[in-house]
Amino acid sequence: MNFDELVALIKQNGIVGAGGAGFPTYAKLDKRADTIILNCAECEPLLKLHRQLLERYAYEILSTLDLIKKTIGAKNVIIGVKGSYTGAIEAIEEYIASFENIRIHKLREMYPAGDEIVLIYQTTGRRPQPGALPISVGVTVFNVETIYNVYQALNGTPVTHKYVTVAGEVQNPVTLRVPIGMSVKDLVALAGGATVKDPAYLFGGPMMGKLGSPTAPVTKTFNAVIVLPADHPVVQRKNTKTSIDLKRAMAACCQCSYCTDLCPRHLLGYPINPSEFMRVVSNHTPSDTKPIIDGLFCSGCGLCEAFSCGQGLSPRMLLDAFKVQLRTAGVQAPKDAPLRDVSPAVDFRSVPVKRLTARLGLTQYNKTAPMDEDTVPSPARVKILLSQHIGVPAVPCVKKGANVLEGQLIASAAEGKLSVNIHSSVKGRVKEITDKFIMIEQ
Repeated sequence: MNFDELVALIKQNGIVGAGGAGFPTYAKLDKRADTIILNCAECEPLLKLHRQLLERYAYEILSTLDLIKKTIGAKNVIIGVKGSYTGAIEAIEEYIASFENIRIHKLREMYPAGDEIVLIYQTTGRRPQPGALPISVGVTVFNVETIYNVYQALNGTPVTHKYVTVAGEVQNPVTLRVPIGMSVKDLVALAGGATVKDPAYLFGGPMMGKLGSPTAPVTKTFNAVIVLPADHPVVQRKNTKTSIDLKRAMAACCQCSYCTDLCPRHLLGYPINPSEFMRVVSNHTPSDTKPIIDGLFCSGCGLCEAFSCGQGLSPRMLLDAFKVQLRTAGVQAPKDAPLRDVSPAVDFRSVPVKRLTARLGLTQYNKTAPMDEDTVPSPARVKILLSQHIGVPAVPCVKKGANVLEGQLIASAAEGKLSVNIHSSVKGRVKEITDKFIMIEQ
């Protein structure tokens, strides 16, 4: 298989970054890459699926990585996996000798090990310039499920299902393979249902995830649903209004600088300084624009508010709000921002995942959540979004009332744009088509 054939295959089968960002995978293939990194850091507390998938399909994933390496002309593949994921490591070690220039790099038990910049530095010692893509330092990063989806595409199967970990206040925490478009409510029912009255549903991890409705559909980037009591501190923090966060910052920020001291990107020399940003906010001096604009380099990991701040303030949420305003105004991150030296304290100011989980009040939910592929969900209805990726939404290519098969193309990538195909996840009849979704009933 040549480069163009691989790009076309990945695009046709609708593969995007399954770790949360949803960047179309075909656009990440680049002949300038000399190193491919497989991200199995499982960055967020409680998430399990990537290590489980790597343990179960180690050979398939390794062979696919080897194919991509040879196709784009890369020299090395590095599998970034936490040392405690012994099952995944043992599975890799059983087959890794069959492939040239693929090695394991055991990551520390710290958060956010899965952040792309942190991962690249930990595995290669390289650092992209502020705002630059990984390819600028010869690196391409993929997560485990994305590579497994490429393996599936090589065998004729497009992206129709998603692996999801269901954790928290549920009867049976589990990782399931479910049809894209299935509702969160139906998904949680497969885990035995919620064990609390009026639960909150957190999509993704407790640090960077967002609260959502039980009627929301599973997408290609949906890694987990964590069910929590409505009064849980994680839920309360995510429900806080930005206007309240701003007033609390003005009233209580004491400029201790702990948010900056533990900021992973700051420690690696990037021009993000949460404490300087909070000084501008708390003193209400928006004319000091540099700390605000530098906030565009924030990764959004959330350590500053969930772990560092003794006052319980929310630098990350305020940074997010300001980033939205800046982007709306057309302001972009400066391309000439300097990259400082890595702090000598970088290894001493890492936050252990176990300690973070305890601080979040989630230790009781840190259960096995075994992978169950024997359960085959068959929802009566799926709502498949046309935009499940970074870029332009797909364009419907079926009509209302049409009968479709599982795996059938139902929306095509926008012509000439950054976009991907969408396929039906079930066999059924198209009930509704809007500019946002296609609904199919079985």
